[in-house]
Amino acid sequence: MTDRTVIDLFCGAGGLSEGFRQAGYHVLAGNDFFDAAGATFVATHPEARFLPGPIQDHSVQSILKVAGLKRGELNVLVGGPPCQGFSVYNHQRGLHDARSSLYHEYLRVVAGLKPQWVVLENVTGMTSAGGGGAVTGIVEGLGALGYNVSAKILRAEEYGVPQERRRLVFIGNRIGVPIEFPKPTHGVNLEPFVTIEDAISDLPRLKNGEGYEVSSYETSPTSSYQKAMRNGQNGVTNHAAAKLSKVNLDRLHHIPQGGSWRDIPIDLLPEGMKKAKRSDHTKRYGRLTWKGLASTILTKCDPHWGAYFHPDQDRTLTVREAARLQSFPDSFEFKGSRTEQYVQVGNAVPPLLGRAIAERILQMTNSVGYLEAAE
Repeated sequence: MTDRTVIDLFCGAGGLSEGFRQAGYHVLAGNDFFDAAGATFVATHPEARFLPGPIQDHSVQSILKVAGLKRGELNVLVGGPPCQGFSVYNHQRGLHDARSSLYHEYLRVVAGLKPQWVVLENVTGMTSAGGGGAVTGIVEGLGALGYNVSAKILRAEEYGVPQERRRLVFIGNRIGVPIEFPKPTHGVNLEPFVTIEDAISDLPRLKNGEGYEVSSYETSPTSSYQKAMRNGQNGVTNHAAAKLSKVNLDRLHHIPQGGSWRDIPIDLLPEGMKKAKRSDHTKRYGRLTWKGLASTILTKCDPHWGAYFHPDQDRTLTVREAARLQSFPDSFEFKGSRTEQYVQVGNAVPPLLGRAIAERILQMTNSVGYLEAAE
């Protein structure tokens, strides 16, 4: 019996599998249809095989062959089916969106691989889209395959991620182990939240539109988080600032740390926002504050979407800064165009959240001696 093995479906750049790897798992394979994400996964998971293209194109037998496993031997199957169909940012969301039915493919692979554990994550909007039909479908579908499943919304910041981020996580197993979710490590009466300052203040300063393929750190780490993210690296990649237009720079000059569009003179606001209520669009054109948490990192750090201006530099966040705020180590070099890099970072599960889930699964299995019995 093979233990501590993981296969990652809809893996993207590999945030979830990176978390499991940090917890001591062996990543055997990953699949995604997004070529740039696949290139990142290949570069950052040299021990794993990458299966390109839609999951529909891959039979269970081909996945087993690539992973070198027999049915029932895989320890954990993880995955996050594309979430745009459920996202609160998709105002036409619902089960009619073709992307919303990809969890059926996850169930197909579960039925064929018969892993001991399953982990599936998605945006919280899945609980309401289509009347929560996808959540019911996943729980009932896995139940029909012999899995006991629980679902819970986890807050990434409670596990050391310097960002306000909510994810719906399903955990299940077919080996009779009671399911428990990872206990928060950060928050009230716990470790303090990791701030933006803790996360990115050591990265090289940049002007608007400035950046290089590889940058040296220039300063020593000032927090344990920065030291962990560097993990022995000599410098950073993906650290280039997008070039803001003159009107956006003019707007930005009026915005203090923690400020937003409300601080911009009305004559400088975009036409569509000049008549907005003060209670609307609360984080648009927001400037982050060193002592706070980041807003949810989305698939582009567009100031019209939220608070993505650097705390004290007149520019938006770089891909590297967004990756740091997602808890990706600096060893991850994101491939593809800059637009594709932002998409990979924004779609990812924060590795530290993945690690907390992986470590909890290990604790649950060890508590009943299952892993020892399997050896």
